[in-house]
Formats: sequence, structure tokens, C-alpha cells
Amino acid sequence: MEPTQNDLERLMIFEHARITAEAAYAKNPNDVDNLTKWGGVLLELSQFGDINESKKMIKDAVSKLDEALSINPAKHEALWCLGNAYTTQGFLTPDHDEAQIQFDLAAEFFQKAVDECPGNEHYLQSLANSSKASDLHNEIHKQGGFSQSQQSLGGGSTSTTTTTTTFSNSKKSSKKKSSDLKYDIFGWIFLAVGVVTLIGMAKSNVPK
Repeated sequence: MEPTQNDLERLMIFEHARITAEAAYAKNPNDVDNLTKWGGVLLELSQFGDINESKKMIKDAVSKLDEALSINPAKHEALWCLGNAYTTQGFLTPDHDEAQIQFDLAAEFFQKAVDECPGNEHYLQSLANSSKASDLHNEIHKQGGFSQSQQSLGGGSTSTTTTTTTFSNSKKSSKKKSSDLKYDIFGWIFLAVGVVTLIGMAKSNVPK
């Protein structure tokens, strides 16, 4: 499928934000806010391209968020994004036991985020949803997982189609209940990295 105009705009926004964060890091590698934004932007960009590119982008995001937390362990935004990164890694891992390790890590970081900022509804929702991850993982991989859908979009080639669009294809060939679960999963995973303030920050820096 061809990427939509909205997909291309989002890709442009987050790619520019990534470049901006990388430049800011070169000037001040200890800027925790910048490291957190960089990690969040990498998670957004992980929605584009094939499954191998997504995994690499998520790994890079984890590295940046870990670096932010090494400077400020109480940075709740970084804790929350890291929880989402581990959740995403879990869903992209076919082996259930290995995925469960990722889900357990995600729950730990969601709990830490809640501890640091108890009234945040997003953090509380992510923590509540983390208990459902294992069952949803089983449901996804019963339907063939992510790889088949990704391969149908061009295998290892670079694609600007979002993972949500990938699931719109698989919905046509699977049961409605299972497909609806898949939409719920991705709506949950990318809740964190689709933060309005992050998008606003990126847009404000995009050249005319």
C-alpha cells in the first residue's frame, strides 16, 4: 500500500525531531529532556519500515532512555517511554517466554513512572494494561504474528507505511475479534510516543 499524506507528514516531523535531538546531544550529552525526547521520537519512527528496522529503532530508543535515566533516575517521562519500548519489543518477539521477560520489565518501568508521578492517567492506564500483554501476545501470534504482514509490504525494503496500516491489511484475512485486539494493542503501545507535546515540539522546529 502507498503511504498516506498523513503518514509522510508524520515521518517528516519525527525524522526532523530525531536530527534535532541528535544535534542537541552533540552540544550537551547530559540533557535529560533531550535524551527522553530522542528516545520517544525513535519509538515513533519504529512504526515505519519493516520489522527488522523497527526492532533496531526500538533498541536505539532503549539506549537513549537508559542514558537519560542514568543521569536522572526519577525522570518519569523516560520511565514511561521505556515501559512502552519494552512492551513493543515483547509483541515483536515470537517466543512467549522471551516476550514475557519484556512485559515484566515494562510493568516495572510503568510502576516506577506511577511512583514518580502518581496522578498521571496515561501512566496508570499503561500499568493497568500491562497485565493484559501476555494474553494479547498469544492472540497476535496465533494469527501469524507481525512478520507475515510486514513481508507482504515488501520484505526487507524500506517502507513508510505505519504498522497500524499493516494491521489494516491483516484485518481483512482474520477474524474480526482478533483483528480488533490487534488495533487495541497498537493503540496502547503508541499512546506514549504519540504525545501531543512531542508532536508540537517537532512541528515547531520543522523548517518552512
